[in-house]
Amino acid sequence: MLPIGDDDSTRRIVPVVTYALIALNVLVFLIELSAGDAFVIKWAFVPSRFLANPSGDFLTLFTSMFMHGGWLHLLSNMLYLWIFGDNVEDRFGHTRFTIFYLLCGIAAIFAQLAFSIGSNVPNLGASGAIAGVLGAYIVMFPRGRVHVLMGRGVIPMSALTVIGLWIILQLFSGIGSITSTANTGGVAYMAHIGGFIAGLALTYLFGGKRWLPALSA
Repeated sequence: MLPIGDDDSTRRIVPVVTYALIALNVLVFLIELSAGDAFVIKWAFVPSRFLANPSGDFLTLFTSMFMHGGWLHLLSNMLYLWIFGDNVEDRFGHTRFTIFYLLCGIAAIFAQLAFSIGSNVPNLGASGAIAGVLGAYIVMFPRGRVHVLMGRGVIPMSALTVIGLWIILQLFSGIGSITSTANTGGVAYMAHIGGFIAGLALTYLFGGKRWLPALSA
């Protein structure tokens, strides 16, 4: 089940921040490919290193969320950001959406940190911030329709179903990965969960809930 698009008929503005975030993620990944492991180690978030020197490693809270572990990691994240980010940006506005995205990314990092305090494994990826975008989408567009590729056909499904199934998968996977990814690497499921919860909470704090009556179409 792969989401490939949604209904953009109510979108009012050009989502320049979403496009800029996608471009920046791609650019940083290309730099990663050319600069090698030294670049990744320097700019990724390493839990044990951050705790040993938070001020010296502060920038990695931001740089790590624009890095990726491979083409599949990058493309899957950018697909979700492309589909869901524009609608959320449309409701928040450019500035508020930018702040929202970064805060969700930071919340995701700290959620993963809580379960990998002594880890020396670099953490990287936009997944946590994008999980926050999904949280906002499900609050503001609960009746939205998402086009999903299933087998050889494309079918419309409710956003509640698509994102709901995604978060259930993260919850079950996160429980099973708490011990396995702390020191050996893998998917940072707790970052996904943390980013999603942050997205839900921040949407209400940012006033996203008040738009619900106008978004039922």
